[in-house]
Amino acid sequence: MSKVFGFGEVVEGYAVKVLNEREARAGAGILFLFAFISFINCSVTKSLLVTQIFISVFLLEFIIRVLVNPKYAPSLIMGRFMVNNQVPEYVGASQKRFAWGLGLGLAVFLFGLTIVFPTSTPIGKESLHNALIGLSCITCLFLLYFESVFGICLGCKIYNKFNKDEAQYCPGGVCERQDRQSCQKLSLSQVAVLLVFFVVLGLSVFTLMQT
Repeated sequence: MSKVFGFGEVVEGYAVKVLNEREARAGAGILFLFAFISFINCSVTKSLLVTQIFISVFLLEFIIRVLVNPKYAPSLIMGRFMVNNQVPEYVGASQKRFAWGLGLGLAVFLFGLTIVFPTSTPIGKESLHNALIGLSCITCLFLLYFESVFGICLGCKIYNKFNKDEAQYCPGGVCERQDRQSCQKLSLSQVAVLLVFFVVLGLSVFTLMQT
């Protein structure tokens, strides 16, 4: 039974249980892809059917991650297959469980909004129910995107606010404060280029909207 239910791996040289961050990021990327597809489908077709299917799978995924064992979660199995030739990057399991627990709460909330108590207002029409669905979906996409693309687990960042034992072995070593190397620092010229880029982009969009 203990081999089925559990959270994290015991790896020699690490003081706490850990997870492979590369696998977690790959899993987040897979979920983000299907979440984005379902969100766009809902926006275009004004139908919740595909979104309801995804949310049901999303809920099952996080039930397995948090309450059973992450190594049996479908997206993480696929993620492990995709990155199995890469050197593992181990991160503390406790902060991941906290973050994924928040994901489970979001999944339960979305399941209630879309399946248990579905909206009576057509999708695209203004209502509090539809606004909550939209906001929750965008939050989900935002969290998955940050983890998969930037390697930033936002749920992990608030872990220390609710736990007396600080997180260990964070992605990219951010738990251990270190001076940034020169290649990590932004110069004034880089900031200027970025500002010009957004100004030009904003003006272009505004011009197109006026035509």
